[in-house]
Amino acid sequence: MNVSFTYGLRNTEQAAAEAVIRFIGKKEFVQGEGALPILQPQIDEALRAQHAKGLFKADAEQVAVMPTLGLYPAAHIVFVGLDSEGGATGLRLAAAAAAKALKKLRAEKVQVLLSDVLLDGSLAKLGIERSAQALTEGLLLSLHVRQPLKREPSERFSLKEVGFLPQGAAASAEDAALWEQGIAKGKLYAEGVVLARDLTNLPGNDLTPERLAYHAEELARELDLEIEVIDEWSAAEQRMGGLLGVGQGSINPPRMIVIHYKGNPSSDEAWGLVGKGITFDTGGISLKRADGMQEMISDMGGAAAVLGAMRVIGELKPARNVIAVIPTAENMPSDRAMKPGDVLRMMSGHTVEIVNTDAEGRLVLADGLTTAITRGATKLVDVATLTGAVSVALGTQATGAVTNNEALFNQVQAASDRSGERIWQLPAYPEYKKQIMSDAADLKNSGGRYAGTITGGLFIGHFAEDLPWVHLDIAGTAWLDSSRGWETKGATGVMVRTLIELIVHHE
Repeated sequence: MNVSFTYGLRNTEQAAAEAVIRFIGKKEFVQGEGALPILQPQIDEALRAQHAKGLFKADAEQVAVMPTLGLYPAAHIVFVGLDSEGGATGLRLAAAAAAKALKKLRAEKVQVLLSDVLLDGSLAKLGIERSAQALTEGLLLSLHVRQPLKREPSERFSLKEVGFLPQGAAASAEDAALWEQGIAKGKLYAEGVVLARDLTNLPGNDLTPERLAYHAEELARELDLEIEVIDEWSAAEQRMGGLLGVGQGSINPPRMIVIHYKGNPSSDEAWGLVGKGITFDTGGISLKRADGMQEMISDMGGAAAVLGAMRVIGELKPARNVIAVIPTAENMPSDRAMKPGDVLRMMSGHTVEIVNTDAEGRLVLADGLTTAITRGATKLVDVATLTGAVSVALGTQATGAVTNNEALFNQVQAASDRSGERIWQLPAYPEYKKQIMSDAADLKNSGGRYAGTITGGLFIGHFAEDLPWVHLDIAGTAWLDSSRGWETKGATGVMVRTLIELIVHHE
């Protein structure tokens, strides 16, 4: 991301910006002798007049754009309401709201004024580094949109220069160092999310399993990581019946991608991150409805999340071992496709009766977990656009989780709290497992409509071999019909930052 961020330069030391962002809380509109100056007397008066009329209440994410008319060395001031209790998520959302206003103004060179109220409030509670990271992520991620493939390509609007400026006392050298660290981390996290979004937004005729493997190889080469790409013949030798069964209906053969990151070679502990990589899902013989099927390019959102996280992990180089596994295939109907009633033998040796070919993600993930385990993973997290049922339960607001280990889930939950990506744990009672028991095999790949997210997760967990495991169903959060906050329309890149937080900051 070619955006220049600076911190601590005074207005007189930096060329006039095209726009200035000023975060503001409701407390700053206190009247009387205790009222503090906001920016400039005439501009303050105009803003207070809007507040008095109820036009600008300084609610969280509310924006008021005011032309300065020569009263301030910038063409526009962007006032953004900020909830002082909103934490890192509140800062990301406020920065995202500001960035959208900047896009409308086409303002590429901006300053962010850090008021004493902000410095003594939100930033003091959260810490400088995390605050800087959150503001940077909000600014960058809200502006990254899908790039359409057109004859006359249009350029994405992007910021060029952002300066964070304290309004009160001059910045200390210690503060400046923390701001620079937070900004650098925010930019890097955003790059991981952008990678995931761009991959997920690719059309299915471009991003086949082989092409996804190519992108993974390019990433591994850039980061100097070891990578295995297992083709259909090697997959057959390793008896990956789930991966091959799903992929056999397509002319584009499946792949099993394995990336090794060895940040602590002396340790036997290794995280297994497994991402579902169905590059297009028609449902197979159990064909989906035509309406909305074009969004099934997003069925590899879990794979994209893992690759986006590995992009950052490879740069930050934490002292952890990570085995990233991406089982990738196309689920297509043809004369070769698997059928309801078929029985597949998985890589683990377990057999699965196919009762619905549209429940294919769990089949490739089962072989993905076994692949991670055979390569040394000792704890497992899988990320998948697995079920429509999770959207019925949680909408697009939260990712559903199923686990066999509360301690591991608590680590994942803590990582999601830091990233601002909501996760909600679903129960995993033993009774649910009965729904996927089969008369024809060890398991069947669907337990029916009821508790579909839970039974889908428990199917995958069956292949964890009693290792600590967490399943994250992002079917409702990986793709949006309209933008919100720092997440844009189309692919969101959800769970990239949570996975990074889990690996980089796990104690």
